[in-house]
Amino acid sequence: MSALLELDRISKSFSRGGLLSTQRIDAVKEVSFALQVDKPEIFTVIGESGSGKSTLARMILGIHAPSSGQIRLAGRDVAAYERQAFMAEVQPIFQNPFEAFNPLKQLDRYLFMTAERFGGASGRQAAETQTDEALRQVGLSLAEIAGRFPHELSGGQLQRVAIARALVAKPRLIVADEPVSMVDASLRMSIVNLFGRLRDDLGLSIVYITHDLATAYYISDRLVIMQKGVVVEEGPARAVLSTPTHPYSRQLRDAVLTPDSAGAFRVTHSAKAIATPGASS
Repeated sequence: MSALLELDRISKSFSRGGLLSTQRIDAVKEVSFALQVDKPEIFTVIGESGSGKSTLARMILGIHAPSSGQIRLAGRDVAAYERQAFMAEVQPIFQNPFEAFNPLKQLDRYLFMTAERFGGASGRQAAETQTDEALRQVGLSLAEIAGRFPHELSGGQLQRVAIARALVAKPRLIVADEPVSMVDASLRMSIVNLFGRLRDDLGLSIVYITHDLATAYYISDRLVIMQKGVVVEEGPARAVLSTPTHPYSRQLRDAVLTPDSAGAFRVTHSAKAIATPGASS
């Protein structure tokens, strides 16, 4: 089975200070994992602030270059990709949807540009068709957002537009960095459920970066837990979070993933999850 994404002992260090006193900070230390082409999954990276998970996401996206190690997409070093070709394969979803869009630019323009630059759309009509298809996959439509500016939508709606913008490119991989942390608690599960449908219906793999153990337990196929740049535990999501072996993993689970929060969501017979009334996210 060939790999879609491979991280081979990647590390990232930053220098802080001046000429007379320089301190090296190891943000990520020798992290390795792989996602397979023929097995779409939601692979989650869990960690508290400062754990290195967002630095890891930025390296996968090509925003930061690793200090050592190699990241490969479909067997090819990501550094060897031309940027536009890479973005056609890998798309980001960031934490704050209000910072992802220029407040003075109409939202549909973003999606049309993405369709033409990365999604292979030739001409305005094709771009509109691809945009509408992507918006419908997230529960919206082009008619609903045409001509509208970011401030005219709620945070939840705007994050769905951000997801649609990623889908317009027809990528093989999405990197979602804390995508529900700025969304109202009542809407978080709708976003998480959407990721599950994208995996199942479109065959997309998603690297889900989060500190939210409840959503990680609920939606992830596999995960790694990071502490101070190091992966301290990894494996099938529910097995790891139900019976963690590393002291840090147990501490996170005991502090955040209580029995009530772990069981706050149930899965229906059709495998689509819904929030149990009164459950806290």
